[in-house]
Amino acid sequence: MAELITIDDPDDPRLRDYTGLTDVELRRRREPAEGLFIAEGEKVIRRAKQAGYEMRSMLLSAKWVDVMRDVIDEVPAPVYAIQPDLAERVTGYHVHRGALASMQRKPLPEAAELLAGARRVVVMESVNDHTNIGAIFRSAAALGMDAVLLSPDCADPLYRRSVKVSMGAVFSVPYARLESWPRGLETVREAGFKLLALTPAEKATSIDEAAPHRLDRVALMLGAEGDGLSTQALRAADEWVRIPMAHGVDSLNVGAAAAVAFYAVATGRPEA
Repeated sequence: MAELITIDDPDDPRLRDYTGLTDVELRRRREPAEGLFIAEGEKVIRRAKQAGYEMRSMLLSAKWVDVMRDVIDEVPAPVYAIQPDLAERVTGYHVHRGALASMQRKPLPEAAELLAGARRVVVMESVNDHTNIGAIFRSAAALGMDAVLLSPDCADPLYRRSVKVSMGAVFSVPYARLESWPRGLETVREAGFKLLALTPAEKATSIDEAAPHRLDRVALMLGAEGDGLSTQALRAADEWVRIPMAHGVDSLNVGAAAAVAFYAVATGRPEA
């Protein structure tokens, strides 16, 4: 059973995991280095726990203690109960959901390990917006993608904003980082995947015509918002595919485009 501790000092060192959550650059460096991430809100905390992440501690406003009582009773980590105004002073923002948890990261698997048991994977290049990362993971989970591979410069899927936007879906889809780019794509190709680059280019094949759901193994490549896939990534692809557009619209937000493309990849997929 967790220990419930009331804290009234924002400088209490036991709250260190939660300090300065709005300082993006600081948290980007600190969290992976210290092996932690922050789960925000009851549902996300529960999903992180169900996914097997170890809890370091929990930070709750008073009214959330009863809501989270079953979790408190199940985990050995300390639970800090504080007033909402104190939580804001510690974290740097108003904690609307009233519940935060510091969770221990797990070691990331190797890309080859994920590919061995997958048939439909997402490959992201330079997607460094945390909202887009979260949205893409949520769609990947909902639409049956098996794994996500990230270029070395992609944003952290376990950053608080990514986790929140994904509603915890980052815990449902296994992911790995490719060690080099675009050379790491050879690992994907050698595992038997056809590399499809999603691009609005006119010369790209309509994704309906490409019929990715009929392929045995597909890796769908997505680029960053605005810039899209790099020239090097496009050259490394086996085929370019595009989503047909109407009313003069030339492209979609990468999160929306990902959802449409994932549906096309998954629909009608052959049984394992």
